[in-house]
Amino acid sequence: MSCSLVEFCRLQELKAVRDLLFQSQRPEPAAEKNPTADNDLSWDTSDWESAWDGGNSKEEESAPATTVDDESPGQSEPWLQDCVVSLSPCSDLLVVAREQKAVFLSAKWRTDDNGREEMTLAVSWTGTLSAEEGECVSSVIAIPLASQKRSSTGRPDWTCVVVGFTSGYVRFYTESGVLLLSQLLHEDPVLRLKCRTYEIPRHPGVTEQHEELSILYPAALVTIDGFSLFQALRACRNQVARAAAAGSDVVPPPPLAYKKWGLQEMDAVVDHSSVGIMTLCVFDQMKNASNLGGFNASVKGSPPAMSQYVTVGSGPYTGFYYAIEGSSQPLLSHVALAVASKLTSALFSAASGWLGWNKNKNEEEPAPKQKPKVEPATPLGIRFGLPDSRRHGESICLSPCNTLAGVTDDFGRVTLLDLARGIAIRMWKGYRDAQLGWLQVQEERADRDFSPSASLPRRHALFLIIYAPRRGILEVWAMQRGPRVGAFTVGKHCRLLYAGYRLMGVNSVTSQGWQLQTQQVCLLDPGSGALRTVNIPFHLALSDKKSEQAKDMHLVKRLTTMLKSRDVDPDTLESEAKSVLLEIKHPATKKQALESLLSNKNIPISCLTNVTCALNDSLKLQAAEEVDASLLQLCSSQLKLLRLYSDIQQLQSAADSEAASANDSLEEVQDELTRVLPTLQRYAQLTSKPSVSFAQDSPDMPLPVQAFLSQMECTEDGEVKVVHKSDTEWNQLGNFMFWGCLCGRSSLHKVCNTLEEAGISPQQLLFLLLSMWLRREKEVLQKPLETVRNLHALLVALSNMKGALEDSWDPQSISPWWQQVRCRCIQSHYSAAALLAALVAQHAAKASITSRADSKLQSEWEAVSLELEQWLVCVRQLEDVLVLQTLLMVSSPQGTTGGAVSQCSIKTLLEGGAGGVADSVSKWVFRQSLAPERLKEILQRKESDALKEEQEQGEGGKAEPEKAADQEDADNTTELLLAVCQRFPYSLSPDLLFAHCSWEYVVQWNKDPEESGFLSWAVEHVKMLSSPHIQLGICTMMWSTFIVKRLSAAAFLMEKVGKAPKDRLCRRDVGMGDKAMTSFLGCCVQLLQILMEADSAMEEVPVPELSVEEVWSGADGPASIAELALEQRGVHYPLVQHHCLLASLLHTAMTFSLKVKPLGLFDSKGKNAFFRDLTTIQLMPSGEMDPSLILLRQEFLLRVLTGWVQAVDEASGPASAPSSAPLPSSGPAADWWPSLCLELGSLLQVNPDILRRHLVCELYNQGLDPRAEQVMLEVEDKDVLGSQLLVLTGQRLSYCLLHSQNQTQAAMELLARLPPTLCTWLKAMDPSELRCPLLPLPQTSRLVGRLIEMLPENHAQYSLALHLLEAVDVLATDD
Repeated sequence: MSCSLVEFCRLQELKAVRDLLFQSQRPEPAAEKNPTADNDLSWDTSDWESAWDGGNSKEEESAPATTVDDESPGQSEPWLQDCVVSLSPCSDLLVVAREQKAVFLSAKWRTDDNGREEMTLAVSWTGTLSAEEGECVSSVIAIPLASQKRSSTGRPDWTCVVVGFTSGYVRFYTESGVLLLSQLLHEDPVLRLKCRTYEIPRHPGVTEQHEELSILYPAALVTIDGFSLFQALRACRNQVARAAAAGSDVVPPPPLAYKKWGLQEMDAVVDHSSVGIMTLCVFDQMKNASNLGGFNASVKGSPPAMSQYVTVGSGPYTGFYYAIEGSSQPLLSHVALAVASKLTSALFSAASGWLGWNKNKNEEEPAPKQKPKVEPATPLGIRFGLPDSRRHGESICLSPCNTLAGVTDDFGRVTLLDLARGIAIRMWKGYRDAQLGWLQVQEERADRDFSPSASLPRRHALFLIIYAPRRGILEVWAMQRGPRVGAFTVGKHCRLLYAGYRLMGVNSVTSQGWQLQTQQVCLLDPGSGALRTVNIPFHLALSDKKSEQAKDMHLVKRLTTMLKSRDVDPDTLESEAKSVLLEIKHPATKKQALESLLSNKNIPISCLTNVTCALNDSLKLQAAEEVDASLLQLCSSQLKLLRLYSDIQQLQSAADSEAASANDSLEEVQDELTRVLPTLQRYAQLTSKPSVSFAQDSPDMPLPVQAFLSQMECTEDGEVKVVHKSDTEWNQLGNFMFWGCLCGRSSLHKVCNTLEEAGISPQQLLFLLLSMWLRREKEVLQKPLETVRNLHALLVALSNMKGALEDSWDPQSISPWWQQVRCRCIQSHYSAAALLAALVAQHAAKASITSRADSKLQSEWEAVSLELEQWLVCVRQLEDVLVLQTLLMVSSPQGTTGGAVSQCSIKTLLEGGAGGVADSVSKWVFRQSLAPERLKEILQRKESDALKEEQEQGEGGKAEPEKAADQEDADNTTELLLAVCQRFPYSLSPDLLFAHCSWEYVVQWNKDPEESGFLSWAVEHVKMLSSPHIQLGICTMMWSTFIVKRLSAAAFLMEKVGKAPKDRLCRRDVGMGDKAMTSFLGCCVQLLQILMEADSAMEEVPVPELSVEEVWSGADGPASIAELALEQRGVHYPLVQHHCLLASLLHTAMTFSLKVKPLGLFDSKGKNAFFRDLTTIQLMPSGEMDPSLILLRQEFLLRVLTGWVQAVDEASGPASAPSSAPLPSSGPAADWWPSLCLELGSLLQVNPDILRRHLVCELYNQGLDPRAEQVMLEVEDKDVLGSQLLVLTGQRLSYCLLHSQNQTQAAMELLARLPPTLCTWLKAMDPSELRCPLLPLPQTSRLVGRLIEMLPENHAQYSLALHLLEAVDVLATDD
């Protein structure tokens, strides 16, 4: 395994980038010379370029260089070398700049022609960066900033582009080219920008380095603290985003704090490296003190911390500077120096504007632009250097460990510096214009396991990357004195991009668990636009002693590469794999190679067997002490499993099936199968519906050998065990072994013998067989007779294996072998397959026990009866479950809710307790939307079926053909439900089923209160209960669990708003809309009425006894709803009536949208009794009530009657025949509202005669005279009613005579003949109070006649009534 150059990204639109940057030097006629060049991304120029370059024509042919199609000035040289290039360490942003222009390329993912995802860099922003006249870009770096979000701590958030200009300005931009910050730090051109970010210390003694941005000028070095820069950039970006969103101007941020050092005693500086903070040892401290201060120099007690800076240039060639920490204070900006007298106010105002304060303050007119003041640098003398008067340094590259640095010079040398000692330790020559980079490789875990110091932290290896453009070669050298470990021929115009930093903003806390992968070194090829990185294995840094291990790893790598290739011939692969495995020396590596070979899915079984056999033979030929025991065990065990797989595969593919033995008597099984066959067919019809499944999950898929090996393992004793993984994998393994036997395609005795010889325990084989049988239920039901016969033969064959049925089995106990079969059938949700397996196993167990009894020549009736009794119970339970599951699988009508079909088994029903069956059926009833009345009819039909059959037999064939056809087309659902009820006569008794249905509906209503029909049907189910004890318990539980909380919320809401609340308020406080709340309150009234009736009838009816079928008597689970209902305590009848009264008032107010405060209709005792536990005795209102309170109640009931009359008039239609239309049974126009008001009036101590008189008047007022006459018969105080109706009659006559628009001449003459007293009285009437003033005169005449009958002759208004009668008769006669 050697070094490799891996492409991880590709640049798009490279020609457009070049044209944008060199647009000013491109002449106009260039397009005419090569009109097709604009459409080409790259082209080969080797023919004419080789003639110009002379001997430098040996470039890589696979990557042709991209050059400019014209030879304008400035473009004859490779264009990328004239640009400033920087790549983010995260490889998501590339910056290319030249002079004043820049291009940003951002990462994007695309799909290539082969369908693979690849990353590309596409142009995301172009523009001009210069702001001052005449300035150009001199240096640029892209720094990714870490995210501060908790979910992405340690991940990049955005990338800041830092640009240095020849004017001395340093500007900070976002990825989209938005300027964040600009500052003039020095008046000389910026030479180089470099960054140092946080790195996790590898050793406890290593000093933790702080983040820093360093800016090099010709005679000065500026450093900016990374933490303050990170905070400032985040704040600037946020402020720019807010300003863009608000559409306002960006407030200039305050300048950065920095340190500026004046580099002295060096002629010229061209590059630098900030090594970081270092602390000298005591000896070095004393040496430096003696060199600097002489013999009498004093030494401090503790060595000071110093920042080390290394520069390259000339005079000396390399300089070392040391700045003691704390010797120079950070320099503030020119703003603070100019207004030093007002430092506090200036900083505060700047910060406030920067943070978005004082936005409404009018800004002053901007002052004329002037060049800012630049602070002087703090002098920093050189400590020492490497003098070489003729050598001029060109660049310096710092290693990731901050201990080494590579320096290039104008002599074509690359020098390796030891920064701690300040000496050159290595030099390479022949690398003119070289570009350097570093790569740090971490030791892999597998390598660490082979090391004797495996417990220590993983090691790191350091490599120096040198790119020599003159030679077109990229070399990799091991540090510090290692050899060259890799070399690649690349283009001559590439750029080696080495950042030397990672994320800014990461510290020791956020770096915990940091797994961000960044590219350390990248090679950019402008010809192809490819970005490549160098992949170096760790073992290349090891010494010769480790070469054997390195060779083994190289062989493993070669084998892995070969396995990944799909074009390798199997014979070639087999030979190569053999040679690699035999050539590997280290046992652990050999084991790793063998495991990777066995786990490959593309290798045929024959190849795996031959390779493993060859390795096993080679190990046996070696000396015993030289062979690794674990490797030998692995080879022998895998070889055994491979041969077992081949044998089973051959048996399954061979068509030598054998018929079942003639001695096998399956008559009993066939009889049982014939009995349950109709149920099986109906079950199969319901399960055969089409469904979506994935091809790889199909049980018919062949089992790969890798899956077989992963599920099987060999022990040291030679036994084979099945590793229990997921149920799907168990099913696949069972299909591979036994499905061919069940279908009759292979010899089951040969398969069983093969498995037995392999050493697999019969218990595991039985488990695999049953798992596969149960999972393939659909296929089994297609041919039940054939598969049952083969299953019986398989069970008998497995039972005869050694270790299946113990010889020492106690006849008094149950056989563990057959108990395993029962356990699988009991736990399975596949009811039909489980029933068939139980029938077969029952017959096989009976035959086995009989043969054992005969062999022992004694009678063991107790053991036989005990085992067979278990099977009888199991088979009966499975039949019950099958019928129940068939019912539950009936599809529900479209649009109904209730969730998926519940899967039931014996285990789930037993764990569900006595109410498990009723609970399952109640959920089915809910999904089917089966009305309570329909359910009651079905349950009653079950009891009357016998009588109907007797009657039909007595009638003979006299039934009509239509009725017979209706009976033949009876609903299958009804038949299934009847069948389930017959099998569960106690668990599905009517009261138990109605109780569970009511609870299921109220639970579903609680999930969605808007579905008021659910609660209504829940109450209807409660009404169907025949036992008042269960009724009372169910109502009490529903009230305390679901009802009382919402009812109290509705009452308090209505009390708060003083009227029927709107929809929004109802949803906020009660959790449902206004219509749903009206229905809910009506259901509350019905529920409380049922509760009162049940409480009254409890003493007359005994408590019912709940029982369970004998087969299901072992149920041990939660109590049923009916059992819980019977455990409830009795209620306090007056308290229930009190709540029913409140619920009726709330329902009435919501129905008629009345203004009322319902709790205000009760006194303090009544209010305190509300929403208490119904089983407790509370202090209830008694005696005479306050008259003012009674008056409020009376007004409320009168408004209810008025609202009902108006609703009746709207529901009745035209007034011609109002009494003929029947009233609805629900809603505001229901016919029971008057009786309810009278009942409420008696409970609220309101005089019922007042209510009746008001109702009569309202009915006459509405024009509903027939209904009014019916109610009038019940009025007791006729005198008062007559006076009220006299006024109403006068209003009608007044309307006809005085206010009608079509007055007749007879009416005018009658008005003139009327007595003055009557005329004056009619004029005083106000007909506008009548809601239906225009009525036929016969109705008014009939009303006056009723008045005269009601009023006594000595009544003060009796004569007035006579005059009215006369006037009405005259009008009627004239009409």
